[in-house]
Amino acid sequence: MVSPRPCSSSGPAGSGVGHTALRPDDYSWFSRKRFPELADAYCFTYVRGLTPEELVTRLSVRVEDCSRMTLDELIRGQTFGAVAVGDWVLLVEPNGGLGVTEEIMVPLSAGTRLVSQFYLEVKGMDYFHWLDDGKIRFEYLYQEGYSHWIEDGKIRRKFPHQEGYSEEMPDELAETMGRIDSVYPPLADLYEGPAFLLAERLTEITMTPELLEESTYLGGGVPRAR
Repeated sequence: MVSPRPCSSSGPAGSGVGHTALRPDDYSWFSRKRFPELADAYCFTYVRGLTPEELVTRLSVRVEDCSRMTLDELIRGQTFGAVAVGDWVLLVEPNGGLGVTEEIMVPLSAGTRLVSQFYLEVKGMDYFHWLDDGKIRFEYLYQEGYSHWIEDGKIRRKFPHQEGYSEEMPDELAETMGRIDSVYPPLADLYEGPAFLLAERLTEITMTPELLEESTYLGGGVPRAR
């Protein structure tokens, strides 16, 4: 942990919304070569309408215990970092998974939208979640696949409906599902690009190397178990 400094955070000028859109298959920059200690084990979580301070408070972490950090400091400290990106806050976790842990992400999404993507290379684990106000709208689960996909031109539920799922179909992802089908092979891993496309559609934030590298994060330790 770096020495405590005033707990504020900001993204680089022009970060997130406003970046030039990437081509559907142009995520090769997120690799071991450029991000050797992040690309193989990470979780990115977007929450709409919160500040970094509000997000860490929802995680039961005291703002006064946080510090301003660079991405390298987050990685070295194995901590999480939150940064404002437009109307959203982005939570970056090197080798973490708060954003895909049910008891964390459900209350974190209360009254708003949460989108998260997770990858752990050593186990080949991919996860993706979209929640609105505590209800799961869409997800991808390791070894189970997509909760919804397009069949015969319509979005259809692939998972059995269960408690915690929204009754609404994730129709706003229809175009992105089509793009994924047209660009990637049928069994493409999410981390190779599909997860970034889905997150971009739901948040209107294009993930870029500059967004990760140039941001100053509100960093804190892993929150206490609930």
